[in-house]
Amino acid sequence: MHRRDLHRWQHQHSFGPRARTEGERRTWWVIGLTLTMMTGELVAGTAFGSMALLADGWHMGTHAAALGVTAFAYVYARRHADDPRYSFGTGKVGALGGFASATGLAVVAILIFGESARRVAAPVAIRFDEAIAVACLGLAVNVACALLLREHHDDSAVAEHTHHDHNLRGAYLHVLADALTSVLAIAALSTGKLLGWGWMDPIMGLVGSVVIARWSFGLLRDTSGVLLDAEISHARREAIRNAIESDAGSRVADLHVWRVGPRHLAAIVSVVDHDPREPDDYKQRLASQSDLVHVTVEVHRCAVGANAAG
Repeated sequence: MHRRDLHRWQHQHSFGPRARTEGERRTWWVIGLTLTMMTGELVAGTAFGSMALLADGWHMGTHAAALGVTAFAYVYARRHADDPRYSFGTGKVGALGGFASATGLAVVAILIFGESARRVAAPVAIRFDEAIAVACLGLAVNVACALLLREHHDDSAVAEHTHHDHNLRGAYLHVLADALTSVLAIAALSTGKLLGWGWMDPIMGLVGSVVIARWSFGLLRDTSGVLLDAEISHARREAIRNAIESDAGSRVADLHVWRVGPRHLAAIVSVVDHDPREPDDYKQRLASQSDLVHVTVEVHRCAVGANAAG
């Protein structure tokens, strides 16, 4: 058989976007807004002596870098979608971008915690009015960024057969972390101004670092599951097994299921049957599971059944 006659059994292995998506476009807008506000908060925090404001500005800086990783992941996945070096395409690049974002969040949490702890021990003078004004502006920018990303983020439903774009989720969590640190900064500065509790500023920095660390851990857990092919639930594997074993004579001897894209799964199934069918017959039993886009089936005759029949 000539190679050109094999097209019937061949298919593409690109399971990521081939064109610029709405999520990518919105990410670039958020990067621009974030860089602008980051510069303003760092300058104002230094000038006005606010740790909460500096924490917000520092986090916005790492957030801008993380958003840069998000944008790079989108571009890289799109431009290398058909690169034969990637056996199953570039569908996992988004999860890798999300993992990098989560790592950045963890570093930010550590830095904010350390500096806030230092400020608890050695307080500095704070110019409350100016710092509050800048923090409010920062919150407005954070809310605008969240609205830019939220619509696209919410499109990724949490249902079993619809999956998160972890790359965009990482960007979204960075925006939420920014909004949180802005809210905490405003609360700390307002309390300090009205009640004279200057220590509230670094305390709020400690609180923000703990919350950001929790978000980081959740994203690290989810993205590492994708990267290490450990994400697919037992219930989902059993659903695939039960579909193959819908015929009384078929048994699944070996099953591997893993993610190859934000909304696409691949599977390798080893089937033992008393009366073996063509592989396409077993694949057809999985037709209702639309996110299974790459299924390989190997079929074995049950030697026990053959001996018993003989």
